[in-house]
Amino acid sequence: MLEDISGEQIKEQFKSNKKLRLVTMIVGGLIVLILGYFLYKQFVWKPANEKSKDSYWVGLNYATADSTEMAIDELRVQVKNNDGKIGGEVAQFVYARQLMAKGEFQKALDELEGVKVKDTYVSVMSIGLQGDCKSEMKKYEEAASLYMEAAELNENDLTSPMYIMKAALCAEELKSFEEAAELYQRISDDYPSFASQKSIERYITRAKNKTVKK
Repeated sequence: MLEDISGEQIKEQFKSNKKLRLVTMIVGGLIVLILGYFLYKQFVWKPANEKSKDSYWVGLNYATADSTEMAIDELRVQVKNNDGKIGGEVAQFVYARQLMAKGEFQKALDELEGVKVKDTYVSVMSIGLQGDCKSEMKKYEEAASLYMEAAELNENDLTSPMYIMKAALCAEELKSFEEAAELYQRISDDYPSFASQKSIERYITRAKNKTVKK
């Protein structure tokens, strides 16, 4: 019976049973780790994460004013100081865009690949900008793949047709005119407003004519 077991007996069992001691130590250690993690998230990381949201505004203002070098200097610091936090990730996104403005596409690509955010718009644009970097580096096949990933990540009437069109242009660069025509046709069928604005029929005709001549 449980009530018949004295405190002394429990102590003796604990001393003599190595497995029991080991399990107790492991469980106790896990509890300490879990509690420590919770306290860190609640009282250290969470406030720091909230504070980081204001960290990129200075750099963003420089970028908006076309002060590229000043923006890069400011944002580089914020990326380093707030890595893994919301503000740091957004700063990294803007920082990469400024590197692109300088023509440093590989450096920009490295930064964009490290951007991890929950915001769908920033996520889509981050992948799309990676495609832009690859395109500028004339790696059109990789660029097209990234453009299609961006187009399909969050399908909408604004970014999806834009990135499908960029993928089609890459296909043309690769002389894959049939694929390009299919992508242009997809825009015409699924995104008529965008297609009208971009006179997409002209692109369809161009790609099909090149397919015939190929």
